[in-house]
Amino acid sequence: MNIKAQTNLNIELLGHWFDNSILVNSTNVRYNDCWGITIDNNEFAIIGSTEGIHFIDLKENLAELDFVPGLHQASTVVHRDIKTYNNYVYTVCDEGTSSLQIIDASHLPDSVHMVNELYDEFVNVHNIFIDTLNALLFSCGPLVDEFASQLQRKLIVYSLSDPVNPVKVWQPDPGNFPYVHDCYVRNGIAYLSCGDDGLRVYDFSDPSNPQFLQNITAYQDQGYNHQGWMKPDGSEFIFADETNGKRIKRCSVNNNQLTIDSYFGTNVSNGSIPHNIMLSNNFAYVAYYNEGLRIYDISESVTREVAHFDTFPDDSNFKMEGAWGVYSLLNSGKLIVSDRTYGLFVFDFNEELFSTNDDQIISVFPMPGNKNGITVKLNDLSPTKIGLRLIDSNGQLIHEDSILNQSYTILDNKYAPGIYFLIVEYEDWKGDAQLKHIKILFD
Repeated sequence: MNIKAQTNLNIELLGHWFDNSILVNSTNVRYNDCWGITIDNNEFAIIGSTEGIHFIDLKENLAELDFVPGLHQASTVVHRDIKTYNNYVYTVCDEGTSSLQIIDASHLPDSVHMVNELYDEFVNVHNIFIDTLNALLFSCGPLVDEFASQLQRKLIVYSLSDPVNPVKVWQPDPGNFPYVHDCYVRNGIAYLSCGDDGLRVYDFSDPSNPQFLQNITAYQDQGYNHQGWMKPDGSEFIFADETNGKRIKRCSVNNNQLTIDSYFGTNVSNGSIPHNIMLSNNFAYVAYYNEGLRIYDISESVTREVAHFDTFPDDSNFKMEGAWGVYSLLNSGKLIVSDRTYGLFVFDFNEELFSTNDDQIISVFPMPGNKNGITVKLNDLSPTKIGLRLIDSNGQLIHEDSILNQSYTILDNKYAPGIYFLIVEYEDWKGDAQLKHIKILFD
């Protein structure tokens, strides 16, 4: 696999981990969900596979530090889900006869240790979410035993007051509650992704007696309501439908209720499918199946794609290959992405550089340049190649460069103080050649 040949923009690949000895199915799928954890200021990636849970050191070599085998191991395993609470890792599987595994990761990078495994009520679970503030684990779509009806798969909530021994605090009446595919919980408010039944909102401030708040059963571009995430400031919730050609939905949040305000996506006309989403206040990080990792600027009302990396460069008519999970909460800013076929990817994306939009076609800052140089940023994101020439005050060419798969570069401050002229050449989205002249100043 030629990683460097893959389509990318404004993102740096820091590392890639893949193990071809892991059980693989007939379509070359080995991997599923990913997550991250920090132990004693050291960061680690966690990725699920057909065989279990792999713990990866996020230092330069991306070494596998430890492995916990799943109760069910088979090439037919499609779904494992991973979440963390304090130094514990919780993982479930939605195939075979499986379990909830609770893993103590506090000894990383040395090793991890499974400290409990629960079978009853965790035979199959599609997904889990942990409300860390209130120490609650939400089990989504649980098959409680091997003989239960699939129609009984709803939602069960557990207290993690004792993180190693979850205690059930609530289970709905199966007669009037939908299947819950995934959920996001903040400050006791749960946003439930209910597949074909849309999206529901409940108040779990009293986890033993949740209160219904909202039901969104019909909306534009509706498909299979899959997963969503909220901005850290609580102002917006963004969710995706796991259905061919359906756009991602941006929602404003008022009094814990959602209003869909706008839609966005990548390669929608070709039937693309978004999968899992995480948000900062300014950016949406989307694992977009065949389209790879897609990063969108959501700081303004208009959504802009500002960066991407296609983890799955293969041609496929099946639109659910490629990127499965994304994790964006590490303090270092590193991004973790799992690809169903190609394993774990670790990226660096310069959030700060794209945190403010500029109405000018080309932004040059700071001016004059300081010891860190001058950043030149093309706000038209369509070119894949940008040509730069730096001319001194005597008309002499002193620097020439070609920038690929990136809309910005930094001119080092290695020149004598004075006035210089920067010539920027590129083709815009219409294919027209553009030539811009900019006067810059070095101290």
